Formats: sequence, structure tokens, C-alpha cells
Amino acid sequence: MSEQQRVAIVTGAAGGIGRELVLGLLGKEIKVAAVDRTAQGLAELAQTAQERQQGTNLMTIEADLARDESIDEIVTKARDRFGVIDILVNNAGVGQAMMRTDNRQRPIKFWEVTPEQWKLFVAVHNNAPMALSRALVHDMMRQKWGRIVNVTTSLGTMIREGSPTYGPSKAALEAFSAIMAKDLAGTGVTVNVLVPGGVTNTGMVPLEAGYDRAEMIQPAVMAPPLNWLVSDAASDVTGRRFLAVHWDPNLAPEEAAKKAGAPVAWTDIATMPIEPPRRN
Repeated sequence: MSEQQRVAIVTGAAGGIGRELVLGLLGKEIKVAAVDRTAQGLAELAQTAQERQQGTNLMTIEADLARDESIDEIVTKARDRFGVIDILVNNAGVGQAMMRTDNRQRPIKFWEVTPEQWKLFVAVHNNAPMALSRALVHDMMRQKWGRIVNVTTSLGTMIREGSPTYGPSKAALEAFSAIMAKDLAGTGVTVNVLVPGGVTNTGMVPLEAGYDRAEMIQPAVMAPPLNWLVSDAASDVTGRRFLAVHWDPNLAPEEAAKKAGAPVAWTDIATMPIEPPRRN
């Protein structure tokens, strides 16, 4: 199967990072089921794809990943339109700004988080990636080809003051990515993490944060490393995390990957537990 025939599901696709990821994949003639809960954003994405004459390779699915029943709806609609799904990009995110837009000036304390807010972050950042991956991975293993790319966040953000919901839930997705890569070793299905590498110019960072938007990382930096990760050239790359801001498009992709990559889930700083010998 050629790369031009690949099919991807991308969540959080209507704006910011997700929009750039979708447009990047479409530019490589990959068919994309773009998932988001924002109808207007999906319509604008579809319009852009039409203007670029890529509309036939795009379908949009309006769905709320916080609802468990959305997972089956997404997978069914994508398969009905495109067939077997080869690529899953778990990009959807919920930001701290939905709790308080001035959270940078007034950091949110963990005791201020309601049970409903905690459940929302876990649903989108953990439950949905798990459920989508589980629903799609068997087809990927059967064809001995698949790509799962999880968008987490920088280590500093995972433990940043004022990030008691976003940070821990993204850290859990990072750790889950490491386990997924181990479980799928040798199957032809790879699992990698892709992050911008810093504060990024998306709607998740409100104007109240006070940053100069031009000085922030722009979401378009995410497309080149993703395009390489889902290509046949990256078939041996798994269990890695990539900082898109360090991806140098002037280098050959393999060299850019060495510069921007590291082991997933802090493996290089981990102290492994002491285990007694097994008796059987």
C-alpha cells in the first residue's frame, strides 16, 4: 500500500495545532477524518481543503470526545467513508483557560478543581486516546502497518504551577504512550509523541495570558515532523518524543529527527524499580 492511500483520524482538528496537522497530511495525499466538537471550525477547515483542491480526501466529524459514545460514532463514520484507518493522531486538548482565562496571572490551585472539571480533562486527554487506539489497533496489527501519534506537552508544563488538570492528564498520556510502544513492538505499528516544545499560538492560550502572539511557537511547526512520522521512512521509529520547535526543515528528515527527538516518557532520567528474581 502506498502512502497516498493512507487514512488518518485526527482529533482536535478544527483549529490551532490540529488544523495544521490535518492540512499537512492532506498535502501528502493522505485521507483524513477530522474530528472536533466545533462545527464552525470544521466548516472552515473543509473550506480551506476545498480551496486547495484537497476536499475529496477530507471528511469532518463533529463529536465531543468527553462522551464515551462518541468513540464508536467516530470510528464507524471514518471506516464507512474511507475503510481501514492506518493513522491515529490523538491531538484533542482541553486547556486551563476553560477554567479561568487569567490562570497565568492567578494560577489555579488543585483544591479549586471540581470533580466535573477533573473528569473532563481525563476524558479528553486519557480516556479518548485509549478508546480510539483500542478500537483501531487490531486492524493496524493485521496489516502490519500503523501509526499512533499522541500530542502531549512539555515536561515543564506537566508540573507547572496552575496546571493541576492539564499537566497531570498529559503526563498520563505520555506514560501511556511508552507502554503502547512496548506492547506494539515488532507489529509494524509505531507509537510516538509529538509536542510543540513551548507556549504555542493557539486558542488554548487566551489573550489574557499576555504573550506577544508573534513570539510564540506557531502551530505550523507540527506538520513536518508528523508527516515524517507517518511515512514509511519512519517505520523503525517508535517510543520517541519529538519537539517540533527543534525540527529543522533544512535537514534531511532523519537528521532533523535526531536533533528534535528523545526517548518517550522521560526514559533517559528514569530510575527503574528494583525487582527480586522470579521463582518461575
